[in-house]
Amino acid sequence: MNPGVVYAFSAFAIWGLFPLYFKALHSIGAVEMLTHRMAWSMVFLFIVLTVRRQWSWLWPVMRNRQQLVRFIASAVLLSTNWGIYIWAVNDGRIVEASLGYFINPLINVLFGMAFLHERLRPLQWVSVAIAGAGVAWLTWVNGAPPWISLALALTFGGYGLLRKTAHLGALEGLTLETMLLCPLAAAYLLFLGIHGTSGFGHASVGVQILLVAAGPITAIPLLLFAAGARRIPLSMLGLIQYITPTLQLLIGVIVYGEPFGHDRLIGYGAIWAALAVYSMEGIWRSRLTTPRSPSGADVR
Repeated sequence: MNPGVVYAFSAFAIWGLFPLYFKALHSIGAVEMLTHRMAWSMVFLFIVLTVRRQWSWLWPVMRNRQQLVRFIASAVLLSTNWGIYIWAVNDGRIVEASLGYFINPLINVLFGMAFLHERLRPLQWVSVAIAGAGVAWLTWVNGAPPWISLALALTFGGYGLLRKTAHLGALEGLTLETMLLCPLAAAYLLFLGIHGTSGFGHASVGVQILLVAAGPITAIPLLLFAAGARRIPLSMLGLIQYITPTLQLLIGVIVYGEPFGHDRLIGYGAIWAALAVYSMEGIWRSRLTTPRSPSGADVR
């Protein structure tokens, strides 16, 4: 099997199992959990980059004001996405959170059109329209838009847009974003410690270990994703990414018993259909544009 498939599958599977991890930390408040994730991620990334002697990129970026502002914005979007997701999981809204990551690829298409002047092909317009109908249906049956799903999709889509136009790799970019967030996280954790309200200080040893593990749990799937993305076609990566929200949906319904009735199934079904159209169109388009050898076999 292509190692890239294994790397990508592993990354998206780990992300798909995140609800189990955050549910195990339900005794810790969402904001404190978020700040621990920032702090321990910084510790882990510092160790990784130091071992790899991979710090030469930092000073040029810090001197580039435009790039620094871009990464401050991406750090804010990333932390907002993390915070909303952590809160949603522990508020019993795993199913609604999973919808955000089903919608995200289509949000990326719209952002590409709006900000990067990319043109949508006819079938891409069809997929966006079907997804819009699904969101409209969910809004009607619920009496309100699926705010959590839309917030997760928009913040992660905005984050992806900023990172697409940045000139840093995945590991370096996450390190810089975490470095920018870490002072605020450290100050908040220090405040909790001084006032004796730290959940970490009163938690069991198991919960404390899980909080410290937030560093590698955050960084390892990102490294796997980066390794996979370099080895497999983008169209294949786009299909594998649906492992994450699918696992999250199954965990929410099967493990934690969140409701998923017929009305919700209709809305989700429309969005799944939109994703199917979008993915198949991408695969068909990539095959049309793949150079072929004289014998008709794909050139690899």
